[in-house]
Amino acid sequence: MKRLDSRLHGNDRKRHFRTFYERIKLEYQTFFLSTDLKIRTLGVTACSNPGAVLIFQPGLPAEILKEFYKKGKGMTDKEWNAGRLVSVSGAYWEAFALHAGVSLDVFTMLGDEPMETAALAQKVNADERGLETLLNALTAMGLLCKADGRFMNTEASSTFLKTTSPSSMSDMIRHHRHLVSSWARLPEAVRKGLPVGKKRRTRDEIRSFLLGMMNQAGRIAPRVAGEIDLYNRRHLLDLGGGPGTFAVHFCLANPGMKATVFDLPAARPFASQVIEESGLSGRVRFLAGDYLKSGISGPYDVVWLSHVLHSMGPEECLFVIRKAVSALEPDGLILVHDFFLSDTHDAPLFPALFALNMLVNTLKGRSYSEREVKDMLSEAGVKEVIRLPFRGPTDSGILCGRV
Repeated sequence: MKRLDSRLHGNDRKRHFRTFYERIKLEYQTFFLSTDLKIRTLGVTACSNPGAVLIFQPGLPAEILKEFYKKGKGMTDKEWNAGRLVSVSGAYWEAFALHAGVSLDVFTMLGDEPMETAALAQKVNADERGLETLLNALTAMGLLCKADGRFMNTEASSTFLKTTSPSSMSDMIRHHRHLVSSWARLPEAVRKGLPVGKKRRTRDEIRSFLLGMMNQAGRIAPRVAGEIDLYNRRHLLDLGGGPGTFAVHFCLANPGMKATVFDLPAARPFASQVIEESGLSGRVRFLAGDYLKSGISGPYDVVWLSHVLHSMGPEECLFVIRKAVSALEPDGLILVHDFFLSDTHDAPLFPALFALNMLVNTLKGRSYSEREVKDMLSEAGVKEVIRLPFRGPTDSGILCGRV
């Protein structure tokens, strides 16, 4: 179908619409959605977007047209074209190059001095030609520098990719690499509606996952603890807290509070390390258990659930929330930190993609909308539920309520 001239505006644009659609007005019931969201009868059901139109079936209600208008308008913010499609389709090339660099420990072995390929190949036990090809690609990506045939870390790779850096994200990247085999079978998971990942993870996979969670939490926990007022709270339960990073930072920000980290036994060694290194062994303890099976004794006056709900179906989520609420004393707070979708489940991008990660790796896990989690909290007896101003780098948010 011929595209409309995007240079037309106002009345000229409206007249152009009338003329253009005169030929097909007998086939379609018509509405045009103008830029000020008013519905005008013009001869065709259309959704305005500069330079393009969307044609709808007869009889669509105005509210549906408004929704399509918003979608069409948003498409212009990041337009899809052949180049972008190819770029997204091949984006795994960069991801795999990064994964290989981290898996081979290239960034850590490079250290702080320039190094020739031959010397680095001996350190990482790699073929010289193969390593040179990888190093050149990492340089092209901006993760290494190259001069006089020698390679060196950039400031970013030294900070985030060396395992010796306190800000290292290498464990999270290793975790992502372990997810590749499941994501490669996404079409199968979509057809069956069932997970295609491994039923049992290896010790290395569990370690990368827990340390990756520590990498992620370490970036935002200080900020979260500083933004949430828990000054008069005495005992926090970090339910499903893994290595206990959030529990530690909440206690650092609130000297009068202690915390209990509740998670599976596999998390104990990592939590013990984090707690010991923080100097809070007297105030933060680890309690082994399965929150789906074990009882949770209290009382606590704060419960923190960070990235717990997305691994479960709605029924299990409500079950866990109710269990958490039962462990709270009167006027206790419950805080839920997770990736929240819009009410229509099609934005923001990261939570929408993360829902696919849950599809391929869990039986019932998914990303939930803010409204869905608020409804679960209300059903469990939580009152005054609000969303806090915090927004994480992957569009995570925090809901807060009291019992």
